[in-house]
Amino acid sequence: MRILMLGNSFTSTNHMPDILAKLTGAEVVQHTRGGARLAEQLNPKTKMGKRTQEALQSQKWDFVILQEMSNGPISSKKSFLENAGKLCEQIRENGAKPVFYATWAYQREGKKLETFGMDYDEMYQQMYEAYHQAAEGNHALIADVGKKFYELSDKEDLYADDGCHPNEKGSYIAAEVIAEVVLN
Repeated sequence: MRILMLGNSFTSTNHMPDILAKLTGAEVVQHTRGGARLAEQLNPKTKMGKRTQEALQSQKWDFVILQEMSNGPISSKKSFLENAGKLCEQIRENGAKPVFYATWAYQREGKKLETFGMDYDEMYQQMYEAYHQAAEGNHALIADVGKKFYELSDKEDLYADDGCHPNEKGSYIAAEVIAEVVLN
């Protein structure tokens, strides 16, 4: 099995693609850059976009994982949905299955969440709705890591010190949720 992961630091932190490879036995390749958006993956004029476009045209994949910038599904929802649709089309032309890696709300009571101007439940709900709209609208699979974080938020520490990135446990849980989707 071959998996291409398109995302940013939420994907690459704590070597999460390596964890996913161990859990699935798959070859996992990542095209990530801190702060990257799905729009960049479509743009052949950027280094990462050129790499992604070539990979989708010249290599075969079983699954392509899509992860938008941390608050992008809320702050740039129209762009997120549009670019998600274009990538899903390319992924299907490749013969692969698109999988949305739905990320999480910033840490409850954290400075990053306060700066963003939402409470935890509100950010979770809006992230959930945006990722599910993208998945349903594109007949794609969804690895709802955000929902798992939400369910565990009162019991487990899943965040790095910045209140938005995952800590090692958070990255492991993300890999487990994605693995469950691709193995089923």
